[in-house]
Amino acid sequence: MADTSVPKALEALTLSKTKELKGTEKRDTLVEIEKKYQLKWEEDHIFEVDAPSTTEIPLDSITADELREKYPKFFGTIAYPYMNGRLHAGHAFSFSKIEFHTGFARMQGKRCLFPLGYHCTGLPIKASADKLVKEVEMFGRDFQRYKEKDEEEAVPVVPKGAKDDVTKFNAKKGKAAAKTVKVKYQFQILQSIGIPMEEIHLFADPQYWLQFFPPECKKDLTNFGARIDWRRQFVTTEANPYYDAFVRWQMIRLKELNKIKFGKRYTIYSIKDGQPCMDHDRSEGEGVLPQEYTALKLKVLEWAPKAAEKLKGKLPEGANVFLVPATLRPETMYGQTCCFVGPSLSYGVFKAAENEYYVITERAAKNMAFQGAFAQEGVIEKAADVLGSDLIGTLINAPLSFHPQVRVLPMDTVLATKGTGVVTSVPSDSPDDFAMVTELAKKADFYGIKKEWAELEVIPIIQTPTSDLLAPYLVKKLKISSPKDTKQLLEAKELAYKEGFYQGVLKVGDFKGEKVEVAKPKVREQLVKAGEAFAYCEPENKVVSRSGDECSVALLDQWYIDYGEESWRAIAYDYVENKDGTGLNTYSSDTQHAFKGVVDWLRQWACARTYGLGSKIPWDPHFLVESLSDSTVYMAYYTVAHWLHKDLFGREKGKGDIAPEQMIDEVWDYIFCRAPLTDDVITKSKIPKATLEGMRREFEYFYPLDLRVSGKDLIPNHLTFFLYNHIALFPREYWPRSVRANGHLQLNGEKMSKSTGNFMTLDDVVKKYGADAARVALADAGDGISDSNFVEDVADNTILRFYNNKEWIEETVKGVDQLRTGELNSFQDALFDNEMNGLVNDAKKYYEETSYKLALKAGHYDFLNARDSYREACNAAGIALHKDLVFKYIRLQALILTPIAPHWAEYIWQEVLGEKTSIQFARYPDVPAADPILTAAREYVRQTASSVNSAEAAQLKRMAKGKTSDFDPKKPKKLTVFVTESFPAWQAKYIELLQEVWDPATNTQNLDDKDLNGRIGKMGEMKKAMPFVQSLKKRLRDGEPADAVFSRKLAFDEKTTLLAMVPGLKRTAGLESVQIVAVAEGSKKGKNLTNGGEEVDIKTPVADSAIPGQPSFLFENV
Repeated sequence: MADTSVPKALEALTLSKTKELKGTEKRDTLVEIEKKYQLKWEEDHIFEVDAPSTTEIPLDSITADELREKYPKFFGTIAYPYMNGRLHAGHAFSFSKIEFHTGFARMQGKRCLFPLGYHCTGLPIKASADKLVKEVEMFGRDFQRYKEKDEEEAVPVVPKGAKDDVTKFNAKKGKAAAKTVKVKYQFQILQSIGIPMEEIHLFADPQYWLQFFPPECKKDLTNFGARIDWRRQFVTTEANPYYDAFVRWQMIRLKELNKIKFGKRYTIYSIKDGQPCMDHDRSEGEGVLPQEYTALKLKVLEWAPKAAEKLKGKLPEGANVFLVPATLRPETMYGQTCCFVGPSLSYGVFKAAENEYYVITERAAKNMAFQGAFAQEGVIEKAADVLGSDLIGTLINAPLSFHPQVRVLPMDTVLATKGTGVVTSVPSDSPDDFAMVTELAKKADFYGIKKEWAELEVIPIIQTPTSDLLAPYLVKKLKISSPKDTKQLLEAKELAYKEGFYQGVLKVGDFKGEKVEVAKPKVREQLVKAGEAFAYCEPENKVVSRSGDECSVALLDQWYIDYGEESWRAIAYDYVENKDGTGLNTYSSDTQHAFKGVVDWLRQWACARTYGLGSKIPWDPHFLVESLSDSTVYMAYYTVAHWLHKDLFGREKGKGDIAPEQMIDEVWDYIFCRAPLTDDVITKSKIPKATLEGMRREFEYFYPLDLRVSGKDLIPNHLTFFLYNHIALFPREYWPRSVRANGHLQLNGEKMSKSTGNFMTLDDVVKKYGADAARVALADAGDGISDSNFVEDVADNTILRFYNNKEWIEETVKGVDQLRTGELNSFQDALFDNEMNGLVNDAKKYYEETSYKLALKAGHYDFLNARDSYREACNAAGIALHKDLVFKYIRLQALILTPIAPHWAEYIWQEVLGEKTSIQFARYPDVPAADPILTAAREYVRQTASSVNSAEAAQLKRMAKGKTSDFDPKKPKKLTVFVTESFPAWQAKYIELLQEVWDPATNTQNLDDKDLNGRIGKMGEMKKAMPFVQSLKKRLRDGEPADAVFSRKLAFDEKTTLLAMVPGLKRTAGLESVQIVAVAEGSKKGKNLTNGGEEVDIKTPVADSAIPGQPSFLFENV
């Protein structure tokens, strides 16, 4: 029997940092409702949507635009999830954006298509399956031979490294960096996600992953309440012959368009796997690209004694040996004064050709071996090992340098993990080099060198606006005293590179007088032609394949997509820039900037591999299409998937009764509006004309894709490829309309991580909180491209809110006879009715903007608060709630929450309001715009009630400081509210200023806040003027008429409003009585409005602080 105990390696996965629930009765009640309606929606096929049929509207009787105008539609997708595990909360966050948008679009009367497929292409599944094969051999079928003492190790996190090229966009986190698992073996990972130990061996077959995880994904999303049309689901790779045919068509057409090419190019490469290692094949280093250097050949003229002794007899007589530094700045080689090695580093002497050897690190040799630098491709032949310290003092030739012969010197900061481990020194333009040679000259004896070796003249070679010896200048300016001043040296390096490259002019050499950025490639070409240099590439940062291999760079003959083609790139850039508003909507400038950055640097992308799962390259079938190249236009496949097959794998024909082999390339061309329908296509495919027209109708109706949602980490690859491929393959009217990139999801304010226990799958979240509470917490998490935060307390509190609101609604409806009827009153009823209208329209605006956090606030939190305020106001006034408003509230609350919390909304809709059809078919409520006068009155009521509490607290605070007062809060008390109709004279000039800079047409100020504040400051009275001006601006932005604001009139009757508030104030503040007294500026008399306007004496200075809209308050004992 298998050992089912949890090994120590899994302990980190079983300790959860997530919130512990104390009671689940309310949650269980809500979940029961959710399950009921999820089943009902599935039985009624609520989310299955089709284009208007060609029987209903013949294909050629109407244009696609006219059809979409007559029958509005929405088509949205998320990047299909990879099927090597369960969906987690981060997946759910991206899903929620499409889910909420789809829910709202349905309420706009649109036919909404939200489909989902399953990505299985590439290396991860195959690599994991292969690991399991080995682990079964090691530990037995059920891993019974595994012992706890077996090695455990943590999967490392991608290290933070300096960015080599600041023009390239990189997501802050990639999928690979988003999680670490404190386990070593694949079987442990599967066990940690709930796979029974006795079933894990089945995953040694890569095809089993395709059978197991897609149904789990569907189950999790169904439990989440997703509005997905499951008829259109599919898996990628050859496992589905229809999708396989679609990918073949895509690749063939791209090749015909000369977008796919064949040739030598540098690519990240796994020697272990024997193939390129693209982004989705990596466990570390997602987004890392090849970095190209110029490798310089510095010929050894005389070995240092230790090196000569070490190498004696190991090299052929007369062999040419070169130290080979890799540089990004070949144009500076005129200024070489020495060459650095790491004294503690180990170097190899590698055979490059007959009688030619290179001194470099082992890592560099691995790269060069697959770049044509060695005699035999992929063969590394090492003649000897030598320590860096043994090389110090070696005399070498320095190509192009004014000092033809230089020495090898020590530099402790040389890394074996960057370049070749050999660094040529140009102290005129490299601050690091200048600092080091200065140090060596000062401490020659300490470093074991001759002082003169480090004192060769530093010759100016590049003129910049600052200096022709830029490095010495910056070292002096930044007060760098030694190579250990790393922070200042990093700053100096960046300054030197930018100024030297972009503003420098060569002072020497064959290209004297030319700008550095122009001369650089010419100098490089000159060196290469002279045989003194060659091209060398390595990964920008560390890359590890999913098979555990640290990758290098290979120069391979391979199929690649030429995303750098100038005309293609220009079209993509213009579409992203969207100057005329007909291009790509990215919802945020950050997302647009990221796309533009990628389009700027993206060039060639390998689209083929030999290992993994996928579809074969049609014209070169021993290659597979790589995983980021078969997933660029599959959204088009969704439109016809249900016509082709009924199941994931395409084993059962769909509504079109079409076999996979009938889907020839010409059929795809017709369906996707690339070509007309001819008799030849019908004859060759044997597909009836009506069926072909039906599929074309589906595509031309639902396309273009209205919204694509994905994590921001896919902008540098998938999302940009997605744009390029649509541009290449489809007419412009079918290019994607928008992309919404979201940040990564934190959990309770911390990064999600299995190793720390701060991790939840989607199944975990839904089981713990139910679907609607989870959806609310996801909406509340955030909407921007920066990282968002799923807070469990939000989900937990939502359970309570939904349950209590449901209970209140049911009890209130049950006691309907106790509700008030007849005309609405002008205070409590009018304000509540108006506030509901305003919040419904606010939520609509936010839904349209895809600002779901704000939509949730308006449609749930504020809506609930509005109801509670209405209840309190009616209770204080001693009147019942009005029946019409109660039912309006219930109806509106259900409707405006439908996109985010559809289960709760459906329950209220059908079981409380008695509606017969699903709320999923309901329209978003159309209510009048909020009346700004009533809005202003409502805001006044809230502010005044708050101010009363603050005034009492302030009066008590003064007493606590020892100031005399007759007021005792423990005794019966009364409140006098002083109100006035006249504004203080000092405010007039500020009203005139605001009137001058305010544009009533746009309801905005035409002067920025900084300048406006400056003008206010010059007018004096800043302390009281600023709050006054801000209050005026708020009134204007809230919709009050500008004439009323600038004429210093309130939009509502303040006295009448205060009198209406009296009952509520008495109750909430525990007062015996409330007096409303009208006063005039400077007068000692007032009118008691609560007593028929009788004249009263004003004895307190508090009355003088009252202004229209801001009454003053006095508490006294009675």
